[in-house]
Amino acid sequence: MSFSNTYDTSREGGSAASNREDLTDVLTILAPEETPILSSANKSKANATFVEWTVDGLSAPDTAGIREGADVTSFTDKFSGRARLGNYVQKFRRDFQVSDLQEAVDSVGPAKIAQAEAKAIRELKRDIEATLCGAQARTAENGTDTPYRMAGLGTFIDSAAADALVPAGYKTPASSEHTSGDFSEDTLNDLITSIFRENGSSNNLMLVADTALRREVSDFARVLETGKNDLRNVNYEGGSSTIKVSVDLYQSDHGIVSVVNMNPDCAPDTTNKDTGYLINPEYYGVHELIPMGSTRLPNQGGGERGYVDCALTLGVYQPAAHGKITAIA
Repeated sequence: MSFSNTYDTSREGGSAASNREDLTDVLTILAPEETPILSSANKSKANATFVEWTVDGLSAPDTAGIREGADVTSFTDKFSGRARLGNYVQKFRRDFQVSDLQEAVDSVGPAKIAQAEAKAIRELKRDIEATLCGAQARTAENGTDTPYRMAGLGTFIDSAAADALVPAGYKTPASSEHTSGDFSEDTLNDLITSIFRENGSSNNLMLVADTALRREVSDFARVLETGKNDLRNVNYEGGSSTIKVSVDLYQSDHGIVSVVNMNPDCAPDTTNKDTGYLINPEYYGVHELIPMGSTRLPNQGGGERGYVDCALTLGVYQPAAHGKITAIA
C-alpha cells in the first residue's frame, strides 16, 4: 500500500506544521452493483424505436373424438389468436469529466479519466436495472420534453395490465401475483403452480428478491417455535463448521427455482424492500438499438470529458410465464 506525499496544512506554525498526513491511497465506493435482471436477460438487436413481438397459445385439449367416416367440413385458422406486444426503446446516458488540474495531480483513488469513465459505466448499468425492474408505463417521445420510455417488468407482469399493452388472454393471471399478506412457503408454491399451469414448465424460474422478501424465503430453512427456545432446520455439511440457513435453490413440485438478490437501490419499492419477480429468462430479453459504449469528447481547456450511453428496451415475450410479489406483511 502506498502513501501520498501530502502535508497537514490545517495547523499554523509550531512543529506540527511539517507533519505529513497519513492518507492511504485507497478509495472505496459503497453501493450495490448487482444487476441480475440485466445480466440474465437474453440480448438481441433492435432495429427501430418501437420493438414488437407476437404471442400465441394452444387451444384446449379436445377429447370428443371423431366419428368413423366423418369428413372435415370446417377448418380453423390457427393464427387468428395471435397478438402483438411491444415496447419503446429508451436511451440511457451518463457523462463524466476530470479537470486538467485533477488529471495532473497525485490524488487518492486515483481520479483519472479512465476511473471516471468506469464509474459512469457502473452507474449506467444501475440505471438500466432500475428501469427494467420498474412498473412505469411506456411512453412515446413527443419531440419536446418527453423522451421515449420503456415499460418495466412490473407493468407487463400485471393481471390488470392495459389491453393496449398486453391483450386479453395473455395477461399474467392474478394467481401468479402476491400483493399483500404473509408470504409463506405455501404462498411461493402457489405462485409457482400458477405459472406452471400457464406454460407447463417452471424449472427455469428465478426469484429475484429484495432484502425483506429474501429474508422471508430464507426463513423457509428454519422452523421457529414460540417460547423460550427456537428450533431450526439447518443444512450442515460434515467436516464443515458452516451452518447454512439461507435458500439459494428451492426445489418445488414443479421444478427448481434459483433465488438471487435484487439490487436494493434498483427495486420498485426502495422503502419496504419486499418486492420480487418470479421470472423465466427464456421468456424475456433486452433489445439493444445502441450497444453500450463510451465517447470521449475534445478537451476545450477544462479537462478531459465524455459520456457513456446506450439505447435498449425490454421484451416480455409471454407475461403469463412470470409472476411477481409486490408486498408482504
